[in-house]
Amino acid sequence: MTDKRKHARSRNYVRELESCRLESVSVDFGDYHPLKPITVMESKTKKLGRKGSTSSTSSSSSSSMMDPLSSVLDGTDPLSLFAATADPLLTATTDSARKKRDKDDSSAVGSDFEPWSSKRADILARYTTNEKLSIVSERKATTPGSAVSEKVRTRLEELDDLEEGSQKELLNLTQQDYTNRIEELNQSLKDAWASDQKVKALKIVIQCSKLLSDTTVIQFYPSKFVLITDILDTFGKLVYERIFSMCTDNRSSLPDNFTPESVVDTAKETCLNWFFKIASIRELIPRFYVEAAILKCNKFLSKTGISECLPRLTSMIRGIGDPLVAVYARAYLCRVGMEVAPHLKENLNKNFFDFLLTFKQIHGDTVQNQLVVQCVEIPSYLTLYSPAIDWILQCISYRAAEVLLTEMMERCKKLGNNALLLNSVMSAFRAEFIAARSMDFIGMIKECDESGFPKHLLFRSLGRNLALADPPEGDRLQILNEAWKVITKLKSPQDYINCAEIWVEYTCRHFTKREVNTVLADVIKHMTPDRAFEEAYPQLQSIIQKVITYFHDFAVLFSLEKFLPFLDMFQKESVRVEVCKCIMEAFIKHQLEPTKDPVILNALLHVCKTMHDSVNALTLEDEKRMLASLINGFLRMVSFGRDFEQQLSFYVEARSMFCNLEPVLVQLIHSVNQLAMETRKVMKGNHSRKTAAFVRACVAFCFITIPSLTSIFSRLNLYLHSGQIALANQCLSQADAFFKAAISLVPEVPKTINIDGKMRSSETFLLEFLCNFFSTLLIIPDHPEQGVLFLVRGLLNVIQDYTWEDNGDDKVRIYTNVVHLLSAMSQETYIYHVDKVESNDTLYGGDTKFLAETNKLCETLIAQILEHLKSLGKDETLKRQSQLALNLFNSILAHGDLRNNKLNQLAVNLWNLAQRHGYADTKITVKTLEYIKKQSKHPELSHFTDLAARLPLQSRT
Repeated sequence: MTDKRKHARSRNYVRELESCRLESVSVDFGDYHPLKPITVMESKTKKLGRKGSTSSTSSSSSSSMMDPLSSVLDGTDPLSLFAATADPLLTATTDSARKKRDKDDSSAVGSDFEPWSSKRADILARYTTNEKLSIVSERKATTPGSAVSEKVRTRLEELDDLEEGSQKELLNLTQQDYTNRIEELNQSLKDAWASDQKVKALKIVIQCSKLLSDTTVIQFYPSKFVLITDILDTFGKLVYERIFSMCTDNRSSLPDNFTPESVVDTAKETCLNWFFKIASIRELIPRFYVEAAILKCNKFLSKTGISECLPRLTSMIRGIGDPLVAVYARAYLCRVGMEVAPHLKENLNKNFFDFLLTFKQIHGDTVQNQLVVQCVEIPSYLTLYSPAIDWILQCISYRAAEVLLTEMMERCKKLGNNALLLNSVMSAFRAEFIAARSMDFIGMIKECDESGFPKHLLFRSLGRNLALADPPEGDRLQILNEAWKVITKLKSPQDYINCAEIWVEYTCRHFTKREVNTVLADVIKHMTPDRAFEEAYPQLQSIIQKVITYFHDFAVLFSLEKFLPFLDMFQKESVRVEVCKCIMEAFIKHQLEPTKDPVILNALLHVCKTMHDSVNALTLEDEKRMLASLINGFLRMVSFGRDFEQQLSFYVEARSMFCNLEPVLVQLIHSVNQLAMETRKVMKGNHSRKTAAFVRACVAFCFITIPSLTSIFSRLNLYLHSGQIALANQCLSQADAFFKAAISLVPEVPKTINIDGKMRSSETFLLEFLCNFFSTLLIIPDHPEQGVLFLVRGLLNVIQDYTWEDNGDDKVRIYTNVVHLLSAMSQETYIYHVDKVESNDTLYGGDTKFLAETNKLCETLIAQILEHLKSLGKDETLKRQSQLALNLFNSILAHGDLRNNKLNQLAVNLWNLAQRHGYADTKITVKTLEYIKKQSKHPELSHFTDLAARLPLQSRT
């Protein structure tokens, strides 16, 4: 074969594909199947003393194969191995403690009990004041003497001085200053304890406890209680951990569920000392609170210590005259009791019944005079009791039987249906119990005194229960009517919306769109005057959330006459956007089928437009991505079936509405391309002229939309994709326009691009795009007026002029891929085609002039590659030279006609260059040579025999 032959070898793609297929081999698995479970049978044998003996054997019931996990662990799991090496005595102790703990846990508080910590923030936020506050702060004590007797005397003096001249009062504190001072005291307590100043720590706790007797700023009392009891909790924890640590030694630690018998005498003595110190406190309130704080320490002294102390502390509270102070003391005792002895229910009940007996004090002269002085109305005063009573009743009702609710309702009736107590009962007991007796509670609410505790708060509490549990079906409408009679008459917009927010969920849960629409209309009526809605955005948002939670049929939802007017109340942009996002998230989640319902489309276009128009120069990229994702989710669910023109019109309208969100424009371009393909597929053979015109309209949509994108790689890839779609629809001139636009855009590719906030080189992405582009150019027919391989040459010219990185080889890799392309173009029949598009193999039919052009262009590219290889002859680039040389050799081997003498010699030279400096991978070169020898056995590749003989394998040494 002479050198004048074409450079590319002829390919039979069908035969090559067949030769690459794997041979099917029948395998007899017998009884074994990979999904069949392996059962490991372990049998123990007597351990032998001699070396090499085995102590156990394992066998499988399904096969002779051993379970790989069992073989690694020798049949024993890691935890068992660890346990086997543990101290037997410690293990036995731990097991015993665990069994005892499991037994005790049966009466412990479970995860279904709402902890105090979850109520803390709400109380602090709800009970605030603008009044000035005062707090007592200690003066610095004198340094105790060094002698032991003097230390003892000094400590006794300090204890005696706790309630006398060692404090000063800080006056005129704001609420924030007061809170900060409490936090400082809490930290001072920890610091004093850490520095072994136990008396100072006790002194701080006593001072703080005294503050709970002060009700001069009564509205702030619940928040004060929360802040002070935080300090008491800290103190109780420190004392308990200190005594617990004294019960440990180096050998073992005291288990959590220990008995007093296992406590050492030193720890018991220390514990008693703490209780004696506290007993010496003269004032009732600090003595009660500090002892309650360390109640858990009774576990060190006696099994019955806690059960004996709880009734005594309960009785102590009877000595507190102020009913508000007393009820919070009971709440604290119940909280501590639930932590240390939740099974002692009798004490919880006793605290509550004691409160009921003293409840009449609220209407006494002492309390009434105090309220007059502080200008506090009785309804506001009564709400101060709610956190304490709610907590006490929560403790009592925890896992209680329904019969207890009956008893509580009877006691409420005996007290004249006291509204405060009734509200707490509805807040504490299980929703199922309350819902079952809804009509009974409504009757009791009606009989309550309106002046003492507002009825709308009672209906709000009832509504909360009905949102969690269903009342009897026959009572549901009557319940709604009775509640709404009260709610709709409320004059205060804030009181109204607080109740309406709760009862909207009940309405959505049990009734149809007619009732929900009525409720929404009533809300609009109450919240529109004087723009009251501006102060109620959280509640209005909650109403929207509840409505869309229960109405998943958006045709029904948007057919509600008052739904969109309700949305119009959200006039603050940030809130309005959040509501729109909530609606769109629900639509994407629950809309399972595509829709063309005009009601849904018009409403959601309005919602999406609201989200889109909120985007500005200050909007974060994450927010833009989220909004675009929601809008795209909506666009994907819109389908007009075979009404393709209506579908395109919708996309045109969407483009004009969402032009500021690039991901949405990208989605629209992809959707229109898909629409063009579906149109051609569905209308194949029918109305061909009309179909072609529609496809051209789709192509035009994409062509005028792509330039508006800012991401250059989005534009490049969409030009390529849209050109492929145009080509598939036989729109050749439009496809040429897309490809030319892509070629003209390549020089604008920047050297670096932003990827997830980091600047990265763009060459990797450009290389990927160009490889895809060249693969497409194989099937593009040449334009009759623009010469052979016009687009290929144009793209190569752009690549040639592009400024590539000096230390990179991407340009050469592209040239190598173009060589592959030219080889494919030289075949009589191309490897793939586009239906009804005649590629160059059909147009030229193996024309010698066309082949000469491809050969000439191929020689030019190879010359460029060789020039680059020559430039890599320096020491630091020899490895790159070796890799590129071997890469080009493989390309020539795969695509070149090696009967061409020049090409054959070039291949040999590249082989030698790849190995010259010892950088070639020996495994790869050996496998390559084996492949050549194997291929030489085919008749049409017999010349590979001579080639293999000319390819030496050189060692690195």
